[in-house]
Amino acid sequence: MSAILALARSRPFAFGMGYSLMKTAGCDLMVQKVVEKRENIDWKRNTAFASFGLFYLGGVQYLLYVPIFGRIFPNAANFASKSIPDKLKDVKGIRDLFSQVFLDQMVHHPLLYFPVFYTIKDFVTSDKPDPFRAVTEYSHNIKEDLVALWKVWIPSTFLNFAFMPMWARIPWVASTSLIWTCILSAMRGGSEVPEQNVFAGVDATTMELMTRTVIGAAPVLDATQKHLLVFMRGFDRPGIVSSLSKQIFEGGGSITTSKMMSLGQEFAVIMHVSCPPAKLDELKCGLCPSLTNAPKAASGSRLQTHLTRSGSGMDGHTAPDGVHVSVRVIDPSHIDAPPTPAFVGKVWLTGVDQPGLLYHLSQTLSDQGLSIEHLQTEQHMPNRTGGPQLFSTHCHVIGEAHPDMVALKRSLKELEGKLGVACSIETASVHK
Repeated sequence: MSAILALARSRPFAFGMGYSLMKTAGCDLMVQKVVEKRENIDWKRNTAFASFGLFYLGGVQYLLYVPIFGRIFPNAANFASKSIPDKLKDVKGIRDLFSQVFLDQMVHHPLLYFPVFYTIKDFVTSDKPDPFRAVTEYSHNIKEDLVALWKVWIPSTFLNFAFMPMWARIPWVASTSLIWTCILSAMRGGSEVPEQNVFAGVDATTMELMTRTVIGAAPVLDATQKHLLVFMRGFDRPGIVSSLSKQIFEGGGSITTSKMMSLGQEFAVIMHVSCPPAKLDELKCGLCPSLTNAPKAASGSRLQTHLTRSGSGMDGHTAPDGVHVSVRVIDPSHIDAPPTPAFVGKVWLTGVDQPGLLYHLSQTLSDQGLSIEHLQTEQHMPNRTGGPQLFSTHCHVIGEAHPDMVALKRSLKELEGKLGVACSIETASVHK
């Protein structure tokens, strides 16, 4: 450690550039492998971060913080070396400290740091670099970027300019950047718009939504409880979900799994509800008042109408406003427990929306002996820069036998090339 500190003192410029290079590239690699769980490293993206760390963080920031700030604030080095009681007595030094933090956080970073970062990223990752596009992307993200920056860097910058000797300013910045670069990589690592018909990421929030949506196995039915499968559909209006969930709550039921969405002027709800056996009839009558002739159950309900019964064992009714509710009792005691699967996994597909994406993915999984147990798909509207409409799906899959992972990954890779999408698979823990 003493040799490293000696090198930092004797050659602060070279040390800062080298340290910033290794730190920035290393943090991006960690984000790609640990946070985003990529199988293949995006080396273009990593080169962008490495270049930014070497030339800007290690070079430009050294020139700014040491020679330039040293000339603008000639007493900065002397102030940093003082004890805390002496610092508190140095009014001019405190004023210079706040001035340095202001220039760094309110001028340097908004007007130079981020524009350079977005330009370098676009130059390295794009086939046709466009500085104007890079700056436009930054203008859309400026509020979010600066808020995230200031949470980390304003406290760090105060400590840096207040206590660090001039030679240690860049090492301090580089050390703080171990955290900040991970945040920046996760927020702004991906390309905003796919250059080809391949999803490459937009921002951190959308990337997480598209590729790491939390979805687990289908619910396991508790044999000590009664279970209902509930469907609701009709014209959309405020209060539908509130009314339905209130009826379930007052009937003694508990919603374990649900999917709800609005489709134009229509809405649809599907949910699994469990309840104690003694509450089953009360719950069914609350959801479908026509199942009972009791005046109390039949009065004052907007959902009360004629009863319908299908051969599938579903009871339902349609209210005057067109809302239709159907319920079906599921008795787990009459169902043989499924065997414990030999394989449990999660599969993601993201790409530019086109017909057949789910079909081709599900066929590939079926060919490998895998069954989709839980599925979620989403369409994502074009982003602010006018990119294409994107599609994502997340599957929870099981298999009676462990698949040939080499063949499965090869099939998913072929699917990527055929459809211009990104696919990934992750092995999950086996059901207990």
